[in-house]
Amino acid sequence: MKKLGDLYFFCGKMGAGKSTKSKQLAAEKHAVLLSEDEWLSALYPNEIASFDDYLKFSAQLKPLVKKHVQNILSVGTDVVMDFPGNTQKQRKWLLSIASEVNANHQLIFLNLNNEQCLRQIAQRRNEQPERATFDTIETFIHVTKFFEEPDVSEGLNILEFNE
Repeated sequence: MKKLGDLYFFCGKMGAGKSTKSKQLAAEKHAVLLSEDEWLSALYPNEIASFDDYLKFSAQLKPLVKKHVQNILSVGTDVVMDFPGNTQKQRKWLLSIASEVNANHQLIFLNLNNEQCLRQIAQRRNEQPERATFDTIETFIHVTKFFEEPDVSEGLNILEFNE
């Protein structure tokens, strides 16, 4: 029986460092990195102006991404997904990608507090001015309302980091 790839995905508030860590992990594991932000900006350029737009286009993307990732895992290649796993529903979808093809998974939980996240968001605004309209305190407060900490009862293999 051939070895399946492993699926890695992330949970953490906005600004916790999920994208940065996903790039580092993909390089370490020699894994395929898939970024939701990159896919959305390539497929829907200038169409995401609000959180509701993001939700709409993200939902349209998911079936294609799921099948694509399952195909990659099935040939034995590891995949790092820079897609949010910040709610039970999002994590259930990410877990289904691995479980439906019997691949292993790892949820990396970047458990940073609000102050740490806001500091990193401010730094990101300086480094990536094109993100300044979305990377605001107001957006952080809005999306953090939906954040749900992961729990092993969800059937997840969780690796937690506090910094």
